[in-house]
Amino acid sequence: MINQRLETVCDIATKSYTRIQQDFKDINPIVGINQKMREMGVPVDAVTIDCLKSGKRIIMILHDHHPDIVQYQFSFKDKDPDEKFEQIQFTELTVTKLYDWTKGYFQPNAI
Repeated sequence: MINQRLETVCDIATKSYTRIQQDFKDINPIVGINQKMREMGVPVDAVTIDCLKSGKRIIMILHDHHPDIVQYQFSFKDKDPDEKFEQIQFTELTVTKLYDWTKGYFQPNAI
């Protein structure tokens, strides 16, 4: 079951993805939704954006108990995420913000 906040983040990711595809042919992000933590009783949804070419991953966490916050981390697909996540207000996660994150982190010369 997809809740409204997850649906909103998916819409933002889709629009950001479209812009990235138009502007950067070398970045081909893959967006994923993970609700497996819910199966274990943790009220959390995760959205990942992966770059297969670089192995980099952006993780966004939506926690039911903190509906106004999106936790996020720039990590790598083949490594477990760090325990420390950054956070922003849910309303600050925009198409432009996600586009900038994706462009900045997935570019070959980015960290």
